[in-house]
Amino acid sequence: MQVWPGHAYPLGATYDGAGTNFAVFSEAATRIELCLLHDDGSETAVELRETDGFVRHAYLPGIMPGQRYGFRAHGPYEPEHGDRCNSAKLLLDPYAKAVSGKIDWGEEVYGYHFYRPDKRNDLDSAPHTMASVVVNPYFDWGDDRPPRTDYHRTVIYEAHVKGLTMLHPRLPDELRGTYAALAHPAIIEHLTELGVTTLELMPVHQFVHDHRLVDSGLANYWGYNTIGFFAPHNAYASWGDRGQQVLEFKSAVRALHQAGIEVILDVVYNHTAEGNHLGPTLSFRGLDNASYYRLSEDRRYYMDTTGTGNSLLMRSPHVLQLIMDSLRYWVTEMRVDGFRFDLAATLARQFHEVDRLSSFFDLVQQDPVVSQVKLIAEPWDVGEGGYQVGNFPPLWTEWNGKFRDTVRDLWRGEPRTLAEFASRLTGSSDLYQNDGRRPLASVNFVTCHDGFTLRDLVSYDEKHNEANGESNQDGESYNRSWNCGVEGETDDPAVRALRSRQMRNFIATLMLSQGVPMLSHGDEFARTQGGNNNAYCQDNETSWVRWPVLGKDAAEGDREALELLRFTRSLIWLRRDHPVFRRRRFFHGRPVEGTHDELSDIAWFTHEGEEMRQRDWQAAHAQSLAVFLNGNAISEPGVRGERITDDSFLLLFNAHHEPLDFVVPVDHGKQWQVIVDTAIPGGVEPGSGQKVAAGDRLTLVDRSLTVLQRPA
Repeated sequence: MQVWPGHAYPLGATYDGAGTNFAVFSEAATRIELCLLHDDGSETAVELRETDGFVRHAYLPGIMPGQRYGFRAHGPYEPEHGDRCNSAKLLLDPYAKAVSGKIDWGEEVYGYHFYRPDKRNDLDSAPHTMASVVVNPYFDWGDDRPPRTDYHRTVIYEAHVKGLTMLHPRLPDELRGTYAALAHPAIIEHLTELGVTTLELMPVHQFVHDHRLVDSGLANYWGYNTIGFFAPHNAYASWGDRGQQVLEFKSAVRALHQAGIEVILDVVYNHTAEGNHLGPTLSFRGLDNASYYRLSEDRRYYMDTTGTGNSLLMRSPHVLQLIMDSLRYWVTEMRVDGFRFDLAATLARQFHEVDRLSSFFDLVQQDPVVSQVKLIAEPWDVGEGGYQVGNFPPLWTEWNGKFRDTVRDLWRGEPRTLAEFASRLTGSSDLYQNDGRRPLASVNFVTCHDGFTLRDLVSYDEKHNEANGESNQDGESYNRSWNCGVEGETDDPAVRALRSRQMRNFIATLMLSQGVPMLSHGDEFARTQGGNNNAYCQDNETSWVRWPVLGKDAAEGDREALELLRFTRSLIWLRRDHPVFRRRRFFHGRPVEGTHDELSDIAWFTHEGEEMRQRDWQAAHAQSLAVFLNGNAISEPGVRGERITDDSFLLLFNAHHEPLDFVVPVDHGKQWQVIVDTAIPGGVEPGSGQKVAAGDRLTLVDRSLTVLQRPA
């Protein structure tokens, strides 16, 4: 076999049409072997002798796409000093573009013996672990163009590749649960008819199912256990795992782009699947443990701000390079449109505290590729001072956990919520205005993958996670949920009607609020997880979306689900059609200069039609509110500098447990028409809503929301 010197950059395996360049970083190893793996179980070892800046490299002519490989790192195994090199362990390339196989859990993949954790384990891991794969980078993108949907037009749909597609009745069996399923017309049709613009995929970076979960008959279903930051998870590929997963993912992105749908990835750069000091040796730990991970003062152990056993060392230039190279790769080569960063506060921990000016944010800010896509932070982790909602740099948007909490509190009847609810409804200026950000920095959500589904939020007071095997001790215990009088499923028509109304209240509030709305997959037709609020390990029908049956065979539950689907569609399209619900600037709370309208751009009223006073906001019993949105007082210009005008709207919120009469304000429009009423199961048919005049009384049933429209 010919071995040429090759190049230190780019890292990983780079195929050029004639051969492959291999490059890997390790400061800890004294010697590194590239191992080419053969289908008969044998391997050919090639020592990487060329070294530049601790990057060892070689070029091998004739090595083609589909070749499986790994590394063996020779060097010190001294955990007390932070070194864990062990040449018996076949290591994944941190820059692998594809990964083949899965882990056969056993002592072989660990660096120590189970019976003696202090004793080095020299059992060969190669037959029991995954392999890196050389991929062909060439792909026909055709006329693909990123949709580049502006934030104010964005509606995000959070979904799991397998969960969304596994039970869809129109998908062929061989495609269910795969990237190819995302490109199927049935899925794309649902997304486009629903009105979402952006598909946010839960982790698709190559991840590992934890040893503990596998032994318990469970799985790391959510995928927040990354081991390959460049590789699409191979179990979601229907075409094969020798690089075919890359082509299949690209094909899905291309199809979604053709439909005008963006693709955002939920990424986990805060930790890896290697866990704590008792975790397996799969890649980073064996190559250079101290360069990749935050170690404790006793260097046998790891600092953990993620709750997973380890945290990546964000002040290491090699970790920062890895993350930035990964992000650029997914944008330039895989054509994704942005990222949602899991436990993003950990990325800001340059040392111990959360630092919004840490090196990672500096790198993102100046990067000409990454800075131009959507960047969404989950602004918390489990470390001290980790709750950082509102504290990320101006380039970033954030999952607004305070929106979720406040909206849940309002509709379950918590006292003294109106003042904060008003802030959340109007884009959370208390969180984002002072640093120059705008309402679109707030990604609003009521539910997401983590916690109750929308249906479970109105059906359970308590979590029911017994199936997870942790005695119902896992998952959040304080969910701000309300079961509407009965825990779990019920045939009581009054309870079912209230639950359906509450779901419509949540959907309507989400879509009528300023900011960027995010819907969790299946919530549009009332998906349930049976009260499990931490279904991270349930790769089964507990988590998979059950699609409602259409036509004469539809059960009562399916009919209710389809009613909610119609309602959700109508609210999303209402939002898309009316710029007053998706403003790019915060409200002024006064008439806007240059609009020739004497009315304020927003006004707040009691249910009696009187302007809200300070004591009204603070009253413990106050659970109703009317909000006037002036479509003739939008301050931001259009794309060509033109003035934007819209219809005006009156939003009436009755979160009280009894019906309430609302008086239509007398000075903000003479004639109105009801266009949304959450008391009506299927929503208001266009043009059929009740007409009301200024000063009229309109009765809202208990716990309901009504929207009145006044033409411009």
